[in-house]
Amino acid sequence: MEPRAHHVLIGLFTVIAVVVVSLFVLWLGKSPSDAQQRYYIVIFNEAVRGLSVGSAVQYSGIKVGDVAGLELDPRDPRKVLARIRVQGNVQIKQDTQARLSFTGITGNSIIELSGGSPDSRRLVAAEGEDPVIVATPSPISKLLEQSDSTMADITELILRAKDVLSRENAQHLSKTVENIAQASGAIAGQSENFKVLVKELTAASKQANLALRQASLMMDNADALINNQGARTLDSVEQTTASLAKTSATIDQLLLDNQEALGSGMRGLNELGPALQELRKTLGSMSRIMGRLEDNPADYLTGREKIQEFEP
Repeated sequence: MEPRAHHVLIGLFTVIAVVVVSLFVLWLGKSPSDAQQRYYIVIFNEAVRGLSVGSAVQYSGIKVGDVAGLELDPRDPRKVLARIRVQGNVQIKQDTQARLSFTGITGNSIIELSGGSPDSRRLVAAEGEDPVIVATPSPISKLLEQSDSTMADITELILRAKDVLSRENAQHLSKTVENIAQASGAIAGQSENFKVLVKELTAASKQANLALRQASLMMDNADALINNQGARTLDSVEQTTASLAKTSATIDQLLLDNQEALGSGMRGLNELGPALQELRKTLGSMSRIMGRLEDNPADYLTGREKIQEFEP
């Protein structure tokens, strides 16, 4: 019986030793930060495709925790509540931001934390509640939400491209390219003619400029001629008018001096009648000349209208 009792004691001691060593190893592997993990609630106002319990929580690209639970908001099913577990030594501030992100090409979703300025206060909540972080919209999540319509648009675009690149359209495109090549060759062959045409246009432009300068010079000369001729004509008119005024004064004086002779005989009257008629003709001619000068001085002065000669 003694040997059996010794074997039982040895086996029992071995089992107890293994359990103690295992507990000791577990105790050594458990860090203080793990013992001080904190929980937060992240509220998403969008779908959280690819996110599940156990998904990583990263802060600036470093894993600091994981997702402990996922559920819909009981008051608003459009919102998703993600309960995350973060290491106790990670400082979550009031301005810390959270959003849904993706890692690699596998499409696994994670919760990415960012921000948190040193001057900001630590995010805390009431006793018995978890602090709340409202997630910012994720561009990739929006893209995934619109993926169905985007794929439909891409499919339609591919079908249209297939129709455009059909055999019939390809033949038309080949003919169009050939026509363009022929037109380019024809233009290249006429390059010398284009050069000659450009030279002729340049020469014609120079001649036109020369003609314009000559026309401008002629207009200046015509203006000077009209001004000079007009001045001379006006001087002549002034001289004639002065002469007529002098003649009229002489006739008036003659009438006064010969009033008695005119009353006594018809001879003096017969001699004075023709002189009065000529005076009236002269005054009429001068009136017409002055009227033409007032109506159209340019035509009158340039000789387009003849000046009636005065015949005493």
